[in-house]
Amino acid sequence: MNKNEIASILDEIAVLLELNGENFFKVRAYQSAARTLQTMDEELGVVIGESRLKQVQGIGDALSKKIEILYKTNELKYYNDLKKLVPSGLVEMLEIPSLGAKKIKILHSELKIDNIEKLEKACRAGEVKVLDGFGEKTEERILVGIKTRKAYKKRHLWWRANMIAKPIIEGLRSLKEVDIADCAGSLRRGMETVGDLDFIVASESPIPVMNWFTSRENVAEVTAKGETKSSVRFDTGLQADLRVVPFEHYYFTLHHFTGSKEHNIKMRHRALKLGFSLSEWGLTPEKSITEKPIKEIQSEKDLFEKLELNYIPPELREGRDEIEEAGKGQLPHLIEEKAIRGVFHNHTTASGGNNTLKEMTFAAESFGWEYFGIADHSKASFQANGLNEERIEKQIIEINKLNNSKTFKIHIFTGIECDILADGTLDLAPSILSQLDYVVVSVHSSFSLSEDAQTKRIIRALEEPNTTMLGHLTGRLLLRREGYRINEHKIIDAAIANGKIIELNASPLRLDMDWRLWKHAAAKGLLCSINPDAHNTKNLDYIQAGVLTARKGGLTEDNIFNTRSLSQVKSYLSNK
Repeated sequence: MNKNEIASILDEIAVLLELNGENFFKVRAYQSAARTLQTMDEELGVVIGESRLKQVQGIGDALSKKIEILYKTNELKYYNDLKKLVPSGLVEMLEIPSLGAKKIKILHSELKIDNIEKLEKACRAGEVKVLDGFGEKTEERILVGIKTRKAYKKRHLWWRANMIAKPIIEGLRSLKEVDIADCAGSLRRGMETVGDLDFIVASESPIPVMNWFTSRENVAEVTAKGETKSSVRFDTGLQADLRVVPFEHYYFTLHHFTGSKEHNIKMRHRALKLGFSLSEWGLTPEKSITEKPIKEIQSEKDLFEKLELNYIPPELREGRDEIEEAGKGQLPHLIEEKAIRGVFHNHTTASGGNNTLKEMTFAAESFGWEYFGIADHSKASFQANGLNEERIEKQIIEINKLNNSKTFKIHIFTGIECDILADGTLDLAPSILSQLDYVVVSVHSSFSLSEDAQTKRIIRALEEPNTTMLGHLTGRLLLRREGYRINEHKIIDAAIANGKIIELNASPLRLDMDWRLWKHAAAKGLLCSINPDAHNTKNLDYIQAGVLTARKGGLTEDNIFNTRSLSQVKSYLSNK
């Protein structure tokens, strides 16, 4: 384990101890040790190898032994035993906004609540609001949090759903009985969250395909199994349906189950106006719906052409205005991942990341990018060991040395993810911000401000001359936390007026700014930067989710800042 992974476990131990009623000082010791590890400049392996860990302030002898065990074995008996002592229901309750370990401990000790179901019942009975430190508003927030959590549990992040779907599709396509196979549904359309998976297969021998699908190792339950359709539930809770059809029906079925419902309704209306009936089984003349499907349709493109439409990419099939635009030949040429030439929002071990500057840069270079920007956190993000002025200046020197040494072919830009403080001022002085190539400004605190105050706060940050781009517009964490209240349209207008970029944060948990806002914002002239918000080398792969979301928002290569060449980016940043 690396030091950040160990720090996460120490933080979790602190929470478990607090839930178990341990004293404040013991809890604080684990929290302090976690912060110490995160801020440690030296390599943990070197410190352990030289037997110096217990001498590090904030760790001590007992904790140093536990850290060494985690580092060497990836396991800790004390941690595993502690998890057994604390009811799992208490840990699940931490997923509810406004509930921390202290409040959960009170609920457990006073009302014997050890799961979310009992908590909801107690709230509805009015038993929670009378407890010290709670009150009516807290009780209401808990009920809203429980309701939101139930809704979230029914959906899954696109990224995680895709990780499950990808090997299934590869496996289906490898079967000799399968002519062609693909995913459909919200996964294929690139929705930020997915309710379930739909697999469509063309085959004349469906039974072996069904047997293969229902016998996967990660299938927890087979809920239905037939000759043409089977349904399973994976061990992650994600449900999946497989439909097997003859090849002549395949593209109609794929189109139908890709959806969306609104898109399909409009397509059927379009077909009727042209004298056809469209269904998942085919396209037939309206007055003779018993006829066989039209044979010349051998792809989805053929289907759209038959209805006098340009091909509509799955990402755009949301029943908005895609059919009208396809009929007029006005669909945009959507951004492709190969057009990305670099990214700007990335972290290193200096502030919450798991990989060093060199490791991150080496990984970025493997993508074939021309440039790579480092935007570690600023000092206000103390939980991520944010950089102060002195550390920023050291990082600038380090990056300049790497650029001058030609260690990498890729050019490294100096940047920062600077906190927007509650009053809209920036966390760092203009004198240090002006030394950087670019500045990403983001909100990481004071989420509960009113919509008006939060909007004014962000607009003030956009009016700061050193600001280059706004990070994760709403601060949302998909399936975890709603974004703070803002007027997105006022902020978009302010960004355009001040010549600022708004990022499309490609982290699967964020995908923020939302795809629904991009089309009209880009039409007004807003420039987008797709950034992975990478905290380790693997996170750079998130660019795939970012590009997919940009496509869903109707963005083209011209709308994206980081499709520009290195010389163009240098020119833009120097002019700013």
